[in-house]
Amino acid sequence: MMCMPPDTVLKSLNQALHHVFSTDARVYLLGEDILDPYGGAFKVSQGLSTNYPERVLTTPISEAGMIGVAAGMALRGLHPVVEIMFGDFLTLAADQIINHIAKFRWMYNDQVRLPMVIRTPMGGRRSYGPTHSQTLEKLFLGIPGIEILAASSLGDPGEMLANAILQSEDPVLFIENKLLYPLSLFSVRDSGDLELETSSDLYPVYTLRICGAPPPDLTMATYGYMAELALQAQHQLAFEEEIFTEIVVYSKLSPFQIDPLLLSLHKTSRLLTIEEGTLTLGWGAEILARCFEQVGNKIVTASRLAAHEHPIPASKPLEEYALPDTKRIISTVHHLLQRGECS
Repeated sequence: MMCMPPDTVLKSLNQALHHVFSTDARVYLLGEDILDPYGGAFKVSQGLSTNYPERVLTTPISEAGMIGVAAGMALRGLHPVVEIMFGDFLTLAADQIINHIAKFRWMYNDQVRLPMVIRTPMGGRRSYGPTHSQTLEKLFLGIPGIEILAASSLGDPGEMLANAILQSEDPVLFIENKLLYPLSLFSVRDSGDLELETSSDLYPVYTLRICGAPPPDLTMATYGYMAELALQAQHQLAFEEEIFTEIVVYSKLSPFQIDPLLLSLHKTSRLLTIEEGTLTLGWGAEILARCFEQVGNKIVTASRLAAHEHPIPASKPLEEYALPDTKRIISTVHHLLQRGECS
């Protein structure tokens, strides 16, 4: 059983891992530098090797190798969790992910399952440079056979991770933005001025609006840490400018549900997608395409906000310039509203 209720994203994920290890002996952990006292680069795995030494397997520096081994374990009925130290290193395991674990169920006529989870931190803003600061989940969004989830501070990200480990029969890529780890969970914050609506799915979609506000002027769709920046923008726009928005935050990026977003768009007719990865061929492009296919005649104006199209600099000021921030969100909202008035 989980002990004290977690108050941060990091504690939520860590407690979830301890919970699934105590609940199901089929759960194993593989990764680099995950043994105590280190417990992984961001400490999400801390304490597991002490409590379950036979089920925490430290691996050589080979992302393809550890995912290949985990795939074999999953085929034998185990529930392996692979920790990739930095999401940038998923490129080293792309062959195993795209050509193997995502396809085995289809290749073997639905006779096998691969209940495995790949956890990895993504994102910048820590001055780690161009090869340790990227947001690369979009490389895997179009691959059938793998679910892609993104943690946020909304709801309980640990519960979402536990569900992925224990209940999914297909491979899951679980994205954790680095800046989320120390953040307080939304449920323990002083959030009395916000109304949170949660879908009833295993991996919920969240809709946030200012309590008692007039009908919203614009919808923001986002996920992960970008939801935090969208919330900051939502507050500033509402309380300083009386511009009201709804934020639709996705937990499951692929395959995703369009309906909660369409419900918001029916009210606002304006859409801004926000992601930390680069703009071209990103998550936002797919979201906009789906929305225009479904209700294009109801959309007055839409836009995407993402990182600039170049590698992430190590220099802090340049890194801040490269990535989306609250100021850019607010500026883009202004631009969209002006375009809508002119149309």
